[in-house]
Amino acid sequence: MTVRQYAPWGTLGAALVSLLFALVLWSAVNKWRKAVLVFVMILVAFSAVMARLNYFEWMFHPVDSAQFGSASASKLGSTEMILAVRYGADARAYPIREMAYHHILNDVVAGVPIAVTY
Repeated sequence: MTVRQYAPWGTLGAALVSLLFALVLWSAVNKWRKAVLVFVMILVAFSAVMARLNYFEWMFHPVDSAQFGSASASKLGSTEMILAVRYGADARAYPIREMAYHHILNDVVAGVPIAVTY
């Protein structure tokens, strides 16, 4: 996490140094090496942009409004695993196969807001 915290500044510095080197080398190289310089600068720019994005947001898709049915109406197989939450008289069950994709589910159990995660 420390590296991720300083990565934007490190990649910005590396991008600026790379751009300086590319500008210095530009007039001294032939057209094929210029193509290599352009390719390298595209990779450097891509890395600098990716260091500033939160790619974890792309992986996790929280479920904001869960829908529940009764246990008798459930279409779950008998061997399917679930995550269960019980608070007071209220209980919820979340299928693991759904939670494995979404990872986070916001819900309210017995009037208490919870975040279920897997």
